[in-house]
Amino acid sequence: MADHAGENDSFVDSVMDKVNDKLHGHDSSSDSEDDKGKKSPVDAVKTKIYRLFGREKPVHKVLGGGKPADIFLWRDKKVTAGVLGFATVIWALFELLEYHLLTLVCHILIVAVAVLFLWSNASGFINTAPPQIPEVVLPKDIVLGVASALRIEINRALEILRDIASGKDLKKFVVAIVGLWVVSILGNIWNFLTLFYIVFVLLHTVPVLYEKYEDKVDAFAEKAVLEIKKHYAVFEANVLSKIPRGPLKGKKLE
Repeated sequence: MADHAGENDSFVDSVMDKVNDKLHGHDSSSDSEDDKGKKSPVDAVKTKIYRLFGREKPVHKVLGGGKPADIFLWRDKKVTAGVLGFATVIWALFELLEYHLLTLVCHILIVAVAVLFLWSNASGFINTAPPQIPEVVLPKDIVLGVASALRIEINRALEILRDIASGKDLKKFVVAIVGLWVVSILGNIWNFLTLFYIVFVLLHTVPVLYEKYEDKVDAFAEKAVLEIKKHYAVFEANVLSKIPRGPLKGKKLE
């Protein structure tokens, strides 16, 4: 009887061991499937990387792609250097040498017309072909296209100014006031040509530097944006929220 009871106990133990193994195996497999289906917090953070101004495309695509983006990003160093050199010469003529635009245009036309006139008359004496002066005509479609594009952009700017002035968005109003104030300070320091030249140089230096160090710049910008949002929230709670605002009665212009 003792032997029979021992056999029954060993059989029960073996059955229970098999059941436990199956249960543990099922749990481990289900855990592994859950791990595959779920991403770790580190992976989730890595997949969502902060980009400046919410950028989702490469810098080349953001700049419009094509030849202009290649020039801004120094894809063709000779062309970009030539553009910057030409802009620097123009700025030096007007700012350092105090040349005037009308004077410069007239002098260039005088030299060009004189050279072509002498070449055309001297070609018979020196047995050379006269210069082939191309006929330059502005296409009507290009002129109308540029005018239409300018009209759309001007109307869009006027619409933005109207929305800001109507009091619909207090945040845009503050940004516009601060932006215009900064531009007025810069305009008081430099004249329009120097300011335009500085912007032109920045367009040819900042994008290529950002593309080279975009990870570091985006990390720093994320921290800066968070700090700006904190300060703006405090400013809004203490100042902007206390400004009385009446109901809007203006109608949208067509």
